[in-house]
Amino acid sequence: MIEIHKATREQAPEIASLIMMAMTEECCLHFCGEGYGLDDFRRMMTSLVQREDTQYSYLNTLVALGDGKVVGIAVSYDGARLRELRRAFIQAARQYIGKDHTGMDDETQAGELYLDSLAVLPAWRRQGIATRLLRATKERADKMGLPCLGLLVDKGNPHGEALYRSVGFRYANDNKWGGHAMKHLVL
Repeated sequence: MIEIHKATREQAPEIASLIMMAMTEECCLHFCGEGYGLDDFRRMMTSLVQREDTQYSYLNTLVALGDGKVVGIAVSYDGARLRELRRAFIQAARQYIGKDHTGMDDETQAGELYLDSLAVLPAWRRQGIATRLLRATKERADKMGLPCLGLLVDKGNPHGEALYRSVGFRYANDNKWGGHAMKHLVL
């Protein structure tokens, strides 16, 4: 039986790994400086999830629990707070992955709860977990008084886009993030 809960700080390592899965290895490496790799990126992400002042904070995360372990995540935050929450990422990137991301483009804006990361472990897919996480995230947007839930989906990810459209997301515009052409979808 799958249960959806607010995340805890202790779940940071599992959450960080699932965020990286959502981002893809290629994208994670895109963010790393010369001589840094996935282990460095994982350490950085784990530290960011453990904090309360970051976009990747456990406070911004819903977890799907199956058999007592984290099998899926949805990380979302108020788009109006992006730059404030991103400061910790920019500082951590210098420390952990040797790169300055000060000039990074904004992937969200005020007026939406931005779904930054959605991932389910491969062995737990096709059981409706992602759909349940999406619905719980939309409920979070409604409780926060935000008019929509927004996300970016890689143009090369038709399965992901089909999932989002199946729960009612629609195309808003094109975007680019992490070196990839993306579609901005809203619900």
